[in-house]
Amino acid sequence: MVLEAIKYSPGHLEILDQLRLPHEEVYNEIKHSEDAWHAIKRMQVRGAPAIAIVAALSVAVEAETCVQGLDRVLPSIGSSHIASSQETAEELGCQLDYLVTSRPTAVNLPDAATKLKLIVGAAADDSRSDRRSVLVAYIAAAERMLIDDVKDNEAIGKHGAAWILQHHARNPSDDKVSVITHCNTGSLATAGYGTALGVIRSLHSSNSIRQVFYTETRPYNQGSRLTGYELIHDSIPSTLITDSMAAALLHTRKHSENIAAVIVGADRVAANGDTANKIGTYALAVLARHHGVKFLVAAPRTTVDMPTRSGQDIRIEERPQIEVLNIKGPRVAQQQQQQQHDDSSGEQEIVPGSLEEVRVTARGTRAWNPAFDVTPAELIDAIVTEKGVVEKDASGVFQWNQVFGAGAMDAAKVEVAKPMGMLPDGVTALEPSA
Repeated sequence: MVLEAIKYSPGHLEILDQLRLPHEEVYNEIKHSEDAWHAIKRMQVRGAPAIAIVAALSVAVEAETCVQGLDRVLPSIGSSHIASSQETAEELGCQLDYLVTSRPTAVNLPDAATKLKLIVGAAADDSRSDRRSVLVAYIAAAERMLIDDVKDNEAIGKHGAAWILQHHARNPSDDKVSVITHCNTGSLATAGYGTALGVIRSLHSSNSIRQVFYTETRPYNQGSRLTGYELIHDSIPSTLITDSMAAALLHTRKHSENIAAVIVGADRVAANGDTANKIGTYALAVLARHHGVKFLVAAPRTTVDMPTRSGQDIRIEERPQIEVLNIKGPRVAQQQQQQQHDDSSGEQEIVPGSLEEVRVTARGTRAWNPAFDVTPAELIDAIVTEKGVVEKDASGVFQWNQVFGAGAMDAAKVEVAKPMGMLPDGVTALEPSA
C-alpha cells in the first residue's frame, strides 16, 4: 500500500499529522490557509516540497468553496461584495504571502507562491475573466503542483540511483550497496515517493540496496520517527543510528557494509551549490569527504534558488529551545519496563494514547536550536534533480545549464571559490581515507 501523507480532492484536504507518527496515524483536515499556516509552523507537515504543496492546496480548498457558491468571497477574507477578477487575484496573493511567513528557510514555498501569483495575475488580466475564472485557474495550477511533484520525485529517484551505481566501485562478490541518509525526505516530506528517499526506493526496486543507515536527526527525530516509519512500511532493509554514530560507522564499516554514498534532501540550494538542509547535514558532508564516500543532494529544481548567490545569503530558521530540552513519546508498558531486554530485540509494547512530553535536561539549561545548517558546495559531489544529475566542471563550479537550459550560469553570475568561509581547518586539503 502506497504511503499517503497528503489526501486531496476538490474542496477537501487532509494531512497525516507527523507529530503523532510513528505511533499513531491521524489525519487532520485543513479547511483554510490559517489551518495550513499553523500545521506548517508546528511541523505537523514538514519537508520543503510538502510544505509548498499543502500551502497551495489550502488556498485551493478556499477557492473551491467560493466556486461552489458556498461563500461569495474567500472565507478567511470576510469581504461582503463580489470581488472583481483583479481583486480576486490580490486576495489569493495575500493568502499566499501569509503562508510564506510560516517557515522562512525552505525556498519551495515562496517559489510556489510566486508562480501561483503569476498564474492568477495572467488569468485576471484576460478581458473575459471574472472572479470564478481566476479561482478556477488557481485551483488547476495548485492541483498540477501535486501531480508534478510525484512525477518529479520518481525521476529524481531514477537519476540518483543510476549515478550512485555508476560511480561506486562495485564489489564483484556483492553488487548491493549501503547508503546513509539524514532527516526525512520521503513521502512524508513530499507529495509522494520522496527525494533522497526516492533515490533509496529506486535502488531498492532494482534489488541494489544492502542496508540503509538513517540518523535519528535530533532534536525533532525526523529520522527515527518518520524515515524509519517509511522504510519499515516499504520493507527496505534499514538500521537506525544516532547522529553521533555516523563517524564510527564510516570508519569501521565502510567496506564491510559497502557504503556507497551519503544522500540527503535540501530546503534551499544556492546558485553556487551551497545547500541548506536539516541541522547535522554539514557534519555528515565533512565525514563523507574524510572517508572518501560520495555526498549527494537530491532535490527538485524548485529547491534551487538562483537569486541566492551562496549559503551566506540563506536565512536560517531558529526554533524554540524547548525542542532540545524536552522529548516526546508514548509510555512503554509497565511489564516491559521491568524486564531485562535482549539487545538483539528493540520491540516493546507501548501504552495506547499515552503520548507525553518529558524534560531530559537540568533546570536552567539553555539551548541553541537552528533548524538547518548550510553545507558548502565544495563538499557536495552531485546534486540530483528531476532533469538529471548536476556535477561540477574542472574549476569546481556546478553546471546548472544541463537542467535549467543555456544561460543558467550567466543568470546566476556567481563565483564558487570558497564562498562559505565555513570549512573546518584542513578539510579542503584532506585526502579521502581508504
